[in-house]
Amino acid sequence: MKTIISLLITILIAIFLSACTNIGPNTIPRDRFNYNTAIADSWKEQTLLNIVKLRYADMPLFVEVTSIVSGYTLESTVNLGGIHSGRSGSDVFTMGASGKFSDRPTITYAPITGTHFNKSFMTPIPPRAILFLMQSGWAVDLIFPLTTNSINGLKSRIDAGVHQHEGDKDYYRVITLFRDIQKSGAVGMRLLKNKKGQDSTVIFFYDKNISHDVKAKLKELNKLLGIKPGTRSIKVSYGAVPENNQEIAMMTLSLLQIMVKLATQIDVPEQHVKEGRTVPSISWSDVQDKTSKLMNIKHSAEKPDNIFTAVKYRDYWFWIDDRDFRSKRTFAFLMVIFSLTETGGKEGLPLVTIPTG
Repeated sequence: MKTIISLLITILIAIFLSACTNIGPNTIPRDRFNYNTAIADSWKEQTLLNIVKLRYADMPLFVEVTSIVSGYTLESTVNLGGIHSGRSGSDVFTMGASGKFSDRPTITYAPITGTHFNKSFMTPIPPRAILFLMQSGWAVDLIFPLTTNSINGLKSRIDAGVHQHEGDKDYYRVITLFRDIQKSGAVGMRLLKNKKGQDSTVIFFYDKNISHDVKAKLKELNKLLGIKPGTRSIKVSYGAVPENNQEIAMMTLSLLQIMVKLATQIDVPEQHVKEGRTVPSISWSDVQDKTSKLMNIKHSAEKPDNIFTAVKYRDYWFWIDDRDFRSKRTFAFLMVIFSLTETGGKEGLPLVTIPTG
């Protein structure tokens, strides 16, 4: 009897010690995936909500997840008892066990306001960052229409505000030429330092081992941008017009301007327009360049199926279809721009702390 009791005690202790020892490592794959998914989904929904709010002249507000502290606690007790009365008596043995598991996450949020908001949302995106995106493989016909207002004086379409106007045909032709040259691999960028030690961004075009078609497109591109014929290394700067015929001047947009631009393209309920809650949607059948519609945000009274991301606002669902790859690509690129404009350094990143035991 004593041998059995000792064996049972040993087994129970081993089980509980094993459970407590392994709880930490076992939570890593689950926690990393779950928190990653939750933060990403909430950030997408928050971004879409703020774009929709801008469409209704409502104030956008961004809230960061600054830290996540999730504490796991595992408590266990074991009760054993027994009476051995000898050969003539009866043996009595009792055994009991109990356990308690608790998960108490603490999540800290911080609104993006003041200087942080100004740097992240109000400051134009540096042309250097745009060229880095192009160099890393993002398509020019996505980058330029979303992030630039003009290139060497050629203007993109503006759908709302005091500067509302149709885009210049040559602006979109420049984008088409840039995209074809990009696909050929005949364009690149590099950073140079001037005599004052300041960095300057240079875009260059390869003039060897390229087809006659690419050469013709390079020639047309230089003509449209007013670049001196034969120029292969061209300085890129922020501005409305270039200083000389060997420079490309980009009037880039801020993150808030990009969101306003996307907000003007939202399909809104007719009832909201009639009630004066927002302005009418653009009639894209009248737009000459259909590619200027960067993202298709739909609306419906009921929550739709096949959503990439969706939010409910003013009793309507606004959403992006998961089968609309162009819109998803634009939205994903917008999230990349969020990362590029983040100026807070490491202290701005979400901190996830999960003590276990």
